[in-house]
Parts: sequence; structure tokens; C-alpha cells
Amino acid sequence: MSTDSLALLRKNAAQDIAALAEDHLKHDLQDTDRDALKSAASKISTHVTIGSLVGLGLGAFLAFRLRRMRMQMFDALKAKEKPTHVKFADGREEALPDMTPYMRPSTLGDVAAYTFFGFGGLFVGGETGVLTGSASAGRTITRDPDSRERIETAFRRFRADVLRKEADSLDTRRGVKEVLGL
Repeated sequence: MSTDSLALLRKNAAQDIAALAEDHLKHDLQDTDRDALKSAASKISTHVTIGSLVGLGLGAFLAFRLRRMRMQMFDALKAKEKPTHVKFADGREEALPDMTPYMRPSTLGDVAAYTFFGFGGLFVGGETGVLTGSASAGRTITRDPDSRERIETAFRRFRADVLRKEADSLDTRRGVKEVLGL
């Protein structure tokens, strides 16, 4: 499992924006543009962190609710009167085993529930944080039309530099791992 699978551990968007601000500050951006980009990067990071924590808490809460519901169902089943024998048409009678101990919620099931609900909540909350953080960062960057134009120009130039670098590394016929940065 890659660290990019969880939004909380994914730093690519914030690092790209910060690298853009640092690389093109000398040529294309002003100090206010750099501050807007750093603010946007911090907003994404903040939203992802808060979303991940909320998702983790929600996952733990849902796992707790599931465990409590399973215990209530087991207690209700245990209290019910259950048949102990089956009588067949030919008069033969067979005893039914008591399945209650096998249906009891286990510690392993509780651990699995908390683990999977926790990771699920972490994933959903983190990805929601990425979406809301990106939207908030976009609003921060596009607030000033002049600054937005300079940032877009700098970003286009930065992407062109990255694509040139990738094309140069492809021309030198290095391995796939070096080209992709793995």
C-alpha cells in the first residue's frame, strides 16, 4: 500500500504549489502571489488533516455502534427460547446443538470492525478534505484577478519546464523507474 493512498499522508498538491511559488518567484510572481500560494497550500493541508480526524472519529463511532448493536442482538437471541429437538415424520427425534456460544461477538470481530471502520473513515474524511481544501485554495488563488493571471502564467511555465525535463529523460533512454521518479 502506497502512502499516496491516504490523503493525510499525501503531500503532492501542497508541495507542487510551494515548489511553484519558490521556483518562479524571481521571474513571474510577486510577494503577494507567493503569500496567496502558501496560504492555499496550507488550506489544503488543514482541510485534509481536519477531514481525516473527523473521518477517523466517525469510523470509530460507527464501529462502536455496530459492536453495541451486535451485543444487543446476541443478548436478545440468548434470552429467546430456542428449540432443543427436531421431531421427524417417522417419529424419530434428534437433539439440536446449542449454537449460542458460536454466535457470541468476539474480540477479533471487534478489532476488525474498529480497524476497517477506522481506515474507511480516515480515507473518506481525508478525500473529502482534499476536495474541500482544493476548492478553498482555488478561491484563495482566484480572489485577485491580476494575481490569478500571474499565477496561471507561472504555472504554465512551470508545467512546461517539468514536461521538458521528462522529455529529456525519455530521450536519454533511462529506465522507467527513473523517468517516473520511483
